[in-house]
Amino acid sequence: MKLGDKYFLILIICLILPNYSFTEEKITTTPLINIDKIQPSFEELNEENEKIPTTQNLKSKSSSQDLNSSQAILVGLDKITAKSSKLIVNLNEIKKFGPLEIKVLKCGKLKVNNKTDSVAYLQVKDLTKNENNQVFIFNGWTFASDPSLTPFDHAIYDIQLLNCSDA
Repeated sequence: MKLGDKYFLILIICLILPNYSFTEEKITTTPLINIDKIQPSFEELNEENEKIPTTQNLKSKSSSQDLNSSQAILVGLDKITAKSSKLIVNLNEIKKFGPLEIKVLKCGKLKVNNKTDSVAYLQVKDLTKNENNQVFIFNGWTFASDPSLTPFDHAIYDIQLLNCSDA
């Protein structure tokens, strides 16, 4: 072993050994916490919020919403032929688009955040599946501004709400 290697080895031992010898002094302990004495991290409710008058009629806000338009204007797309068709469906009337049977139960305009949007409640049956006539392939609300919120999922056909109007 060369003289330089010995000095290098001694230098490493002098630098590393003191760190290991004082490690026990660096460990600190924290006092135990009594869980029962911990305060909640959420805000406490004020009694003022609980004294809301119950005489306020909640349906008064929905009076500005008109969900009784007489017809829905839909666009039907055949994905195989890439042909689209404009469908006008009256309320509670059944309209056929290919093997699909479409029924609009509610249709109207909704004003949310100063934007007017058309919404409709649709029920769609696929007549090619004769397993059960009561099963809908789509049964729910759809929005004209954002049809991806409640997507209509069919392998061949697509239906999208355009507008709700009076006859």
